[in-house]
Amino acid sequence: MGVAFKDLIPGKEVEIKDFNGEILAVDTFNLLYQFLSSIRSRDGSLLMDSNGNVTSHLVGLFSRVSNLMNQNLKLVFVFDGEPPELKQRERERRKSLKIKAQKEYEKAKEGGDVDSMKKYASRTSRLTPEMVDEAKNLIKCMGLPIVQAPSEGEAQAAYIAKKEKGVVVSQDYDSLLYGSPKLLRNLSILGKRKQNNKLSYSVVKPEVITFADALNNLTIDNDQLIVLSMLIGTDYNPGGIKGIGPKNALTLVKKYSKDFESLFNEVKWDDFFDFKWTEVYYLFKNMPVTNDYKLEWKKINIEELKKFLLDHDFSEERIRSALEKLQKKEDAKKQMSLGDF
Repeated sequence: MGVAFKDLIPGKEVEIKDFNGEILAVDTFNLLYQFLSSIRSRDGSLLMDSNGNVTSHLVGLFSRVSNLMNQNLKLVFVFDGEPPELKQRERERRKSLKIKAQKEYEKAKEGGDVDSMKKYASRTSRLTPEMVDEAKNLIKCMGLPIVQAPSEGEAQAAYIAKKEKGVVVSQDYDSLLYGSPKLLRNLSILGKRKQNNKLSYSVVKPEVITFADALNNLTIDNDQLIVLSMLIGTDYNPGGIKGIGPKNALTLVKKYSKDFESLFNEVKWDDFFDFKWTEVYYLFKNMPVTNDYKLEWKKINIEELKKFLLDHDFSEERIRSALEKLQKKEDAKKQMSLGDF
Protein backbone atom coordinates (compact mmCIF):
# COMPACT_ATOMS: atom_id res chain seq x y z
CA MET A 1 0.00 0.00 0.00
CA GLY A 2 2.59 2.56 1.07
CA VAL A 3 2.09 5.97 2.64
CA ALA A 4 0.10 8.58 0.67
CA PHE A 5 2.83 11.21 0.49
CA LYS A 6 2.38 12.10 -3.17
CA ASP A 7 0.64 15.44 -2.50
CA LEU A 8 3.15 16.45 0.17
CA ILE A 9 6.45 15.25 -1.28
CA PRO A 10 6.71 15.84 -5.03
CA GLY A 11 9.51 14.25 -7.00
CA LYS A 12 11.96 15.86 -9.38
CA GLU A 13 12.18 14.44 -12.91
CA VAL A 14 15.59 12.98 -13.69
CA GLU A 15 17.39 11.03 -16.40
CA ILE A 16 18.54 7.44 -15.86
CA LYS A 17 22.05 8.44 -16.83
CA ASP A 18 22.17 10.61 -13.69
CA PHE A 19 22.50 7.40 -11.69
CA ASN A 20 25.27 5.71 -13.67
CA GLY A 21 27.58 3.95 -11.26
CA GLU A 22 25.37 4.55 -8.21
CA ILE A 23 24.12 1.62 -6.16
CA LEU A 24 20.37 1.20 -6.56
CA ALA A 25 18.71 -0.90 -3.86
CA VAL A 26 15.52 -2.26 -5.41
CA ASP A 27 12.43 -2.96 -3.30
CA THR A 28 11.93 -6.25 -5.15
CA PHE A 29 8.51 -7.28 -3.84
CA ASN A 30 7.16 -3.89 -4.90
CA LEU A 31 8.64 -4.45 -8.36
CA LEU A 32 7.28 -7.98 -8.76
CA TYR A 33 3.77 -6.96 -7.72
CA GLN A 34 3.84 -4.27 -10.41
CA PHE A 35 4.66 -6.88 -13.03
CA LEU A 36 1.99 -9.30 -11.77
CA SER A 37 -0.56 -6.51 -11.87
CA SER A 38 0.29 -5.09 -15.29
CA ILE A 39 1.70 -7.92 -17.44
CA ARG A 40 -1.41 -9.89 -18.35
CA SER A 41 -3.37 -11.12 -21.32
CA ARG A 42 -6.19 -9.04 -22.77
CA ASP A 43 -8.74 -10.77 -20.54
CA GLY A 44 -6.66 -10.08 -17.43
CA SER A 45 -5.24 -13.58 -17.02
CA LEU A 46 -1.60 -13.99 -16.03
CA LEU A 47 0.95 -15.13 -18.59
CA MET A 48 1.87 -18.79 -18.15
CA ASP A 49 4.24 -21.32 -19.64
CA SER A 50 3.19 -24.68 -21.13
CA ASN A 51 3.33 -26.28 -17.68
CA GLY A 52 0.86 -23.81 -16.21
CA ASN A 53 3.46 -21.84 -14.25
CA VAL A 54 2.95 -18.07 -14.01
CA THR A 55 5.59 -16.13 -15.96
CA SER A 56 4.32 -12.52 -15.82
CA HIS A 57 6.82 -11.64 -13.09
CA LEU A 58 9.70 -13.23 -15.03
CA VAL A 59 8.77 -11.52 -18.30
CA GLY A 60 8.75 -8.14 -16.57
CA LEU A 61 11.89 -8.81 -14.56
CA PHE A 62 14.01 -10.03 -17.47
CA SER A 63 12.90 -7.22 -19.78
CA ARG A 64 13.28 -4.40 -17.28
CA VAL A 65 16.50 -5.60 -15.65
CA SER A 66 18.32 -6.27 -18.92
CA ASN A 67 17.26 -2.81 -20.09
CA LEU A 68 18.59 -1.14 -16.93
CA MET A 69 21.82 -3.13 -17.01
CA ASN A 70 22.41 -1.71 -20.47
CA GLN A 71 22.28 1.74 -18.90
CA ASN A 72 25.14 1.08 -16.46
CA LEU A 73 23.02 0.88 -13.32
CA LYS A 74 24.36 -1.09 -10.33
CA LEU A 75 21.22 -2.90 -9.20
CA VAL A 76 20.88 -4.66 -5.85
CA PHE A 77 17.72 -6.68 -5.26
CA VAL A 78 16.36 -6.61 -1.71
CA PHE A 79 13.76 -9.23 -0.74
CA ASP A 80 11.29 -9.01 2.14
CA GLY A 81 11.72 -11.27 5.15
CA GLU A 82 9.28 -12.00 7.98
CA PRO A 83 6.60 -9.27 8.17
CA PRO A 84 5.98 -7.57 11.53
CA GLU A 85 3.00 -8.82 13.52
CA LEU A 86 1.28 -5.46 13.18
CA LYS A 87 1.22 -5.91 9.41
CA GLN A 88 -1.06 -8.95 9.72
CA ARG A 89 -4.16 -6.73 9.77
CA GLU A 90 -3.15 -5.10 6.50
CA ARG A 91 -2.41 -8.51 4.98
CA GLU A 92 -5.87 -9.71 5.98
CA ARG A 93 -7.43 -6.58 4.52
CA ARG A 94 -5.60 -7.07 1.22
CA LYS A 95 -6.59 -10.72 1.17
CA SER A 96 -10.28 -9.87 1.55
CA LEU A 97 -10.03 -7.28 -1.24
CA LYS A 98 -8.43 -9.87 -3.52
CA ILE A 99 -11.18 -12.38 -2.76
CA LYS A 100 -13.78 -9.74 -3.57
CA ALA A 101 -11.96 -8.83 -6.80
CA GLN A 102 -11.80 -12.52 -7.76
CA LYS A 103 -15.58 -12.81 -7.39
CA GLU A 104 -16.08 -9.72 -9.56
CA TYR A 105 -13.67 -11.18 -12.12
CA GLU A 106 -15.69 -14.42 -12.29
CA LYS A 107 -18.91 -12.41 -12.81
CA ALA A 108 -17.31 -10.42 -15.62
CA LYS A 109 -16.00 -13.64 -17.16
CA GLU A 110 -19.48 -15.17 -17.17
CA GLY A 111 -20.82 -12.05 -18.89
CA GLY A 112 -17.96 -11.89 -21.38
CA ASP A 113 -16.99 -8.40 -20.20
CA VAL A 114 -13.30 -8.41 -21.16
CA ASP A 115 -12.59 -4.86 -19.94
CA SER A 116 -13.98 -5.61 -16.48
CA MET A 117 -12.15 -8.94 -16.43
CA LYS A 118 -8.85 -7.15 -16.93
CA LYS A 119 -9.68 -4.50 -14.33
CA TYR A 120 -10.57 -6.96 -11.58
CA ALA A 121 -7.90 -9.52 -12.46
CA SER A 122 -5.12 -6.97 -11.80
CA ARG A 123 -6.42 -6.64 -8.23
CA THR A 124 -6.00 -10.34 -7.47
CA SER A 125 -2.20 -10.41 -7.77
CA ARG A 126 -0.52 -12.77 -5.33
CA LEU A 127 3.20 -13.34 -4.97
CA THR A 128 3.86 -16.98 -4.05
CA PRO A 129 7.06 -18.42 -2.50
CA GLU A 130 7.66 -20.22 -5.81
CA MET A 131 7.53 -16.94 -7.72
CA VAL A 132 9.98 -15.38 -5.26
CA ASP A 133 12.41 -18.28 -5.73
CA GLU A 134 12.12 -18.00 -9.51
CA ALA A 135 12.82 -14.27 -9.37
CA LYS A 136 15.91 -14.90 -7.23
CA ASN A 137 17.12 -17.54 -9.66
CA LEU A 138 16.73 -15.19 -12.62
CA ILE A 139 18.52 -12.33 -10.84
CA LYS A 140 21.33 -14.65 -9.78
CA CYS A 141 21.78 -15.87 -13.37
CA MET A 142 22.11 -12.25 -14.46
CA GLY A 143 25.02 -11.79 -12.05
CA LEU A 144 23.31 -9.29 -9.77
CA PRO A 145 23.48 -9.24 -5.95
CA ILE A 146 20.56 -10.33 -3.78
CA VAL A 147 20.03 -9.19 -0.19
CA GLN A 148 17.59 -10.99 2.09
CA ALA A 149 16.02 -8.59 4.60
CA PRO A 150 15.20 -9.93 8.07
CA SER A 151 11.85 -8.12 7.88
CA GLU A 152 10.67 -5.25 5.67
CA GLY A 153 12.54 -4.95 2.38
CA GLU A 154 12.21 -1.17 2.25
CA ALA A 155 13.89 -0.80 5.63
CA GLN A 156 16.80 -2.95 4.47
CA ALA A 157 17.00 -1.11 1.15
CA ALA A 158 17.11 2.21 3.01
CA TYR A 159 19.87 0.85 5.26
CA ILE A 160 21.92 -0.20 2.23
CA ALA A 161 21.33 3.17 0.55
CA LYS A 162 22.61 4.98 3.65
CA LYS A 163 25.58 2.71 4.15
CA GLU A 164 26.64 2.53 0.49
CA LYS A 165 25.67 6.10 -0.42
CA GLY A 166 23.06 4.75 -2.81
CA VAL A 167 19.41 5.10 -3.75
CA VAL A 168 16.24 3.10 -3.02
CA VAL A 169 14.13 2.11 -6.03
CA SER A 170 10.44 1.74 -5.22
CA GLN A 171 7.04 3.18 -6.13
CA ASP A 172 6.16 3.50 -2.43
CA TYR A 173 7.41 6.28 -0.17
CA ASP A 174 7.99 4.13 2.92
CA SER A 175 11.78 3.98 2.53
CA LEU A 176 11.86 7.69 3.43
CA LEU A 177 10.51 6.79 6.87
CA TYR A 178 13.60 4.62 7.32
CA GLY A 179 15.86 7.50 6.30
CA SER A 180 16.79 6.56 2.73
CA PRO A 181 18.93 9.45 1.41
CA LYS A 182 17.21 9.21 -1.98
CA LEU A 183 14.14 7.52 -3.41
CA LEU A 184 13.91 6.82 -7.14
CA ARG A 185 10.39 6.25 -8.46
CA ASN A 186 9.05 5.15 -11.88
CA LEU A 187 12.23 3.27 -12.81
CA SER A 188 10.28 0.07 -13.41
CA ILE A 189 7.43 1.63 -15.41
CA LEU A 190 9.29 3.91 -17.79
CA GLY A 191 7.57 4.76 -21.04
CA LYS A 192 3.85 5.17 -21.61
CA ARG A 193 1.10 4.41 -19.11
CA LYS A 194 -2.61 4.32 -19.90
CA GLN A 195 -4.58 6.96 -18.04
CA ASN A 196 -7.51 5.79 -15.94
CA ASN A 197 -10.82 5.78 -17.82
CA LYS A 198 -9.21 7.40 -20.87
CA LEU A 199 -7.97 6.26 -24.25
CA SER A 200 -4.86 8.42 -24.02
CA TYR A 201 -1.49 7.60 -22.49
CA SER A 202 0.74 9.63 -20.21
CA VAL A 203 4.52 9.67 -20.45
CA VAL A 204 6.15 8.25 -17.34
CA LYS A 205 9.60 9.51 -16.39
CA PRO A 206 11.81 8.62 -13.44
CA GLU A 207 11.69 11.00 -10.50
CA VAL A 208 13.88 11.32 -7.47
CA ILE A 209 13.03 12.47 -3.95
CA THR A 210 15.90 13.57 -1.74
CA PHE A 211 15.28 12.87 1.94
CA ALA A 212 16.95 16.03 3.22
CA ASP A 213 15.08 18.24 0.72
CA ALA A 214 11.75 16.60 1.61
CA LEU A 215 12.23 17.31 5.32
CA ASN A 216 13.42 20.86 4.66
CA ASN A 217 10.44 21.59 2.43
CA LEU A 218 8.00 20.24 5.00
CA THR A 219 10.01 21.88 7.83
CA ILE A 220 9.84 18.74 9.99
CA ASP A 221 12.33 16.08 11.06
CA ASN A 222 12.44 12.29 10.55
CA ASP A 223 10.51 11.51 13.75
CA GLN A 224 7.77 13.93 12.76
CA LEU A 225 7.67 12.38 9.28
CA ILE A 226 6.93 9.00 10.88
CA VAL A 227 4.14 10.53 12.97
CA LEU A 228 2.78 12.28 9.87
CA SER A 229 2.62 8.94 8.06
CA MET A 230 0.78 7.35 11.00
CA LEU A 231 -1.93 10.01 10.88
CA ILE A 232 -2.41 9.41 7.15
CA GLY A 233 -2.15 5.61 7.40
CA THR A 234 0.61 3.01 7.08
CA ASP A 235 0.74 -0.74 6.54
CA TYR A 236 0.60 -1.09 10.33
CA ASN A 237 -2.39 1.21 10.93
CA PRO A 238 -4.30 1.12 7.60
CA GLY A 239 -6.54 4.09 6.93
CA GLY A 240 -4.90 6.28 9.55
CA ILE A 241 -7.15 8.66 11.48
CA LYS A 242 -10.44 9.10 9.66
CA GLY A 243 -11.09 12.65 8.53
CA ILE A 244 -7.43 13.67 8.54
CA GLY A 245 -5.81 14.08 5.15
CA PRO A 246 -2.15 14.73 4.34
CA LYS A 247 -2.32 18.53 4.64
CA ASN A 248 -4.27 18.51 7.92
CA ALA A 249 -1.88 15.89 9.26
CA LEU A 250 1.09 18.12 8.48
CA THR A 251 -0.59 21.05 10.24
CA LEU A 252 -1.14 18.93 13.35
CA VAL A 253 2.44 17.65 13.38
CA LYS A 254 3.77 21.20 13.24
CA LYS A 255 1.31 22.38 15.89
CA TYR A 256 2.43 19.80 18.43
CA SER A 257 6.10 19.74 17.41
CA LYS A 258 7.60 16.82 19.39
CA ASP A 259 4.72 16.37 21.84
CA PHE A 260 3.45 13.26 20.10
CA GLU A 261 1.48 12.00 23.10
CA SER A 262 -0.71 15.10 23.14
CA LEU A 263 -1.15 14.94 19.37
CA PHE A 264 -2.39 11.35 19.39
CA ASN A 265 -4.66 12.15 22.35
CA GLU A 266 -6.26 14.97 20.35
CA VAL A 267 -6.91 12.82 17.29
CA LYS A 268 -8.25 10.02 19.56
CA TRP A 269 -5.92 7.30 18.32
CA ASP A 270 -7.41 4.79 20.79
CA ASP A 271 -10.84 5.17 19.17
CA PHE A 272 -9.47 3.83 15.89
CA PHE A 273 -6.92 1.24 16.94
CA ASP A 274 -6.66 -1.33 19.74
CA PHE A 275 -2.89 -0.88 20.08
CA LYS A 276 -0.85 2.10 21.22
CA TRP A 277 0.57 4.61 18.77
CA THR A 278 3.99 3.94 20.23
CA GLU A 279 3.92 0.38 18.82
CA VAL A 280 3.81 1.69 15.25
CA TYR A 281 6.20 4.55 15.92
CA TYR A 282 8.94 2.41 17.44
CA LEU A 283 8.42 -0.28 14.81
CA PHE A 284 9.53 2.25 12.20
CA LYS A 285 12.35 3.44 14.44
CA ASN A 286 13.64 -0.05 15.22
CA MET A 287 12.81 -2.15 12.15
CA PRO A 288 15.32 -5.04 11.96
CA VAL A 289 18.01 -4.79 9.27
CA THR A 290 21.18 -6.77 8.67
CA ASN A 291 24.83 -6.22 7.82
CA ASP A 292 25.02 -9.78 6.57
CA TYR A 293 25.15 -9.11 2.85
CA LYS A 294 27.76 -8.87 0.11
CA LEU A 295 27.47 -6.67 -2.95
CA GLU A 296 29.13 -8.37 -5.91
CA TRP A 297 28.32 -7.82 -9.55
CA LYS A 298 29.32 -10.89 -11.54
CA LYS A 299 29.27 -11.93 -15.19
CA ILE A 300 26.01 -13.19 -16.58
CA ASN A 301 25.78 -16.96 -16.46
CA ILE A 302 24.65 -17.23 -20.07
CA GLU A 303 24.05 -20.98 -20.17
CA GLU A 304 22.10 -21.09 -16.91
CA LEU A 305 20.10 -18.01 -17.88
CA LYS A 306 19.17 -19.42 -21.30
CA LYS A 307 18.17 -22.76 -19.80
CA PHE A 308 16.05 -21.08 -17.12
CA LEU A 309 14.23 -18.86 -19.61
CA LEU A 310 13.72 -21.60 -22.21
CA ASP A 311 12.25 -23.83 -19.50
CA HIS A 312 9.64 -21.09 -19.01
CA ASP A 313 8.89 -20.86 -22.74
CA PHE A 314 10.73 -17.60 -23.48
CA SER A 315 11.48 -17.33 -27.19
CA GLU A 316 15.07 -18.01 -28.24
CA GLU A 317 15.02 -14.87 -30.38
CA ARG A 318 14.04 -12.71 -27.42
CA ILE A 319 16.77 -14.22 -25.24
CA ARG A 320 19.40 -13.89 -27.97
CA SER A 321 18.51 -10.26 -28.67
CA ALA A 322 18.71 -9.26 -25.00
CA LEU A 323 21.98 -11.11 -24.43
CA GLU A 324 23.60 -9.59 -27.53
CA LYS A 325 22.83 -6.09 -26.24
CA LEU A 326 24.25 -6.93 -22.83
CA GLN A 327 27.36 -8.43 -24.41
CA LYS A 328 27.93 -5.30 -26.49
CA LYS A 329 27.68 -3.23 -23.33
CA GLU A 330 30.14 -5.51 -21.56
CA ASP A 331 32.60 -5.32 -24.50
CA ALA A 332 32.32 -1.53 -24.51
CA LYS A 333 33.20 -1.44 -20.81
CA LYS A 334 36.28 -3.57 -21.40
CA GLN A 335 37.45 -1.31 -24.21
CA MET A 336 37.02 1.74 -21.99
CA SER A 337 39.04 0.07 -19.24
CA LEU A 338 41.85 -0.75 -21.67
CA GLY A 339 41.80 2.81 -22.94
CA ASP A 340 42.08 4.13 -19.37
CA PHE A 341 45.01 1.82 -18.78
